[in-house]
Amino acid sequence: MTETTTQEPLRVALLGCGVVGSSVATILTEQAADLAARVGRPLQLVGIAVRRAGRDRSGLPVDPALFTTDAAELVTRADIVIEVIGGIDPARDLILSAMEHGASVVTANKALLAEDGPALYEAAGKAGVDLYYEAAVAGAIPILRPIRESLAGDDVRKVIGIVNGTTNYVLDKMDSTGQGFAEAVEQAQALGYAEADPTADVEGFDAAAKAAILASLAFHSRVSGNDVYREGITEVSAADVQAAREMDCVVKLLAICERVAESAGGEGISVRVHPAMIPRTHPLGSVRDAYNAVFVESAAAGELMFYGKGAGGDPTASAILGDVVTAARHLVGGGRGPAETAYADLPVLDMGQALTRYHISIDVADRPGVLAQVAQAFAAHDVSIETVRQQIIPGADGESGKAQLIVVTHQAPDAALSATVESLGQLETVNEVTSVMRVEGA
Repeated sequence: MTETTTQEPLRVALLGCGVVGSSVATILTEQAADLAARVGRPLQLVGIAVRRAGRDRSGLPVDPALFTTDAAELVTRADIVIEVIGGIDPARDLILSAMEHGASVVTANKALLAEDGPALYEAAGKAGVDLYYEAAVAGAIPILRPIRESLAGDDVRKVIGIVNGTTNYVLDKMDSTGQGFAEAVEQAQALGYAEADPTADVEGFDAAAKAAILASLAFHSRVSGNDVYREGITEVSAADVQAAREMDCVVKLLAICERVAESAGGEGISVRVHPAMIPRTHPLGSVRDAYNAVFVESAAAGELMFYGKGAGGDPTASAILGDVVTAARHLVGGGRGPAETAYADLPVLDMGQALTRYHISIDVADRPGVLAQVAQAFAAHDVSIETVRQQIIPGADGESGKAQLIVVTHQAPDAALSATVESLGQLETVNEVTSVMRVEGA
């Protein structure tokens, strides 16, 4: 990059002009004077890379001449590149090219960061530029910078969050209105909270990528999306939601990142995404609709809660522009943002080593000795029972009745809990294990 005067604008290139990109372009244009005052130099939008140049974008307050289909050329003539096209390719090549040409990068690309974050950090370090990605997790909520910077002197022990607005909306409607899963998804789609194909959201892929980013920053270790244990919400039933309600809990899709002790005596990281019951009194239990929230526990600061809109054009653009201003200030005043800190290099543990609790519904025969057999199955796997509740279902026409047992365990390794469920299904007195769900936050 050539040397510039203090009044020469910093050149900003925008890759992508969908919902988020349009909001970014609008804010850059309409708030240009305020942004210049905050940075110390004007920010000049020099191009917007799109797939189809002929599309009508007359509603945007930008010069139509800025639109281009040549993203590869655009990134070579910018001081800051904003990437909001998503996906792996061509985003990765464009970001690497931008860095090679001396541009700092601001991205919202959670999938790319979860898959190839270390390579991007290495490229940024080699080029001496910034890489920021606050918008990649939880939309407008400032969570990555507090973990990476504000808590840099603390010892983060656990991060647990609702980081996907679509699934939170679906589960909230199942709880508050009694809707089934399919009906709640359709409503989310009608309101624009869910895509036509909601697989990435409801199967937990989106949340898993975000969990990998959160764990990497919180525990100073490299965690990829493939390291994250993942379960979606497609199997959550109205009965599960009702069972949670009877415990004064609510079902949420949680991203859980925590440091736990390995069986060998060292430390490791448990990173998982799955539906779980959580008490309504927990700060995450009251998160409604499509909102996101992240709960952090650290040694010195204690418990911290971050809450806000987790998606949408303007909220996500807010996070992006915050990163743009920070990167621009570094270009004006010198310095760089924090680099990757993976010095701890903690291993990512198998899901079986994660400590959790189970809520188990079991249909059993209504006869003496059943409860003792069930209790023995738990004891055989060293799993302690916290509560057990029995409901008798009378038989018809002289047939023997059935009983339903609701068991909530104490905390135990997930492998032991899973093995217990398998053993229960093999008992002669057990007709069916009808529901299994983890319990967190209690």
